[in-house]
Amino acid sequence: MQDKVTFEYAIIRLVPKVEREEFFNVGVILYSKRKKFLNVKYHVDNEKLKAFSCELDKEDINNHLKSWELICKGSPSSGAIGQFELSDRFRWLAASRSTVIQSSKTHSGLTDNPGEELNKIFEKHVL
Repeated sequence: MQDKVTFEYAIIRLVPKVEREEFFNVGVILYSKRKKFLNVKYHVDNEKLKAFSCELDKEDINNHLKSWELICKGSPSSGAIGQFELSDRFRWLAASRSTVIQSSKTHSGLTDNPGEELNKIFEKHVL
């Protein structure tokens, strides 16, 4: 138990028609301060997307989620937000918004391997 560290995560939701408030999960963002870990994992199911809306372009959605990945990595191409501290990047990505891509409230837990935890949460809530 001594090797376990706290982590926070949020589920990434795709809300094709914001006014209808219907959504499906497309990813997970996970942050651990002590492990200096921030990463996102996502997958947009094409069949679900078609069932919710034929107006959205999967490529546009994937490009937007790719920008989240670049921000997590602190890539220079991610702009000013990508240069924030890890905790601030996580808070910015997990903030409430009323756009097509949203995140859930944050949740917390304990883990000894944030990357493995990200995969577990992704498999449980997205796949």
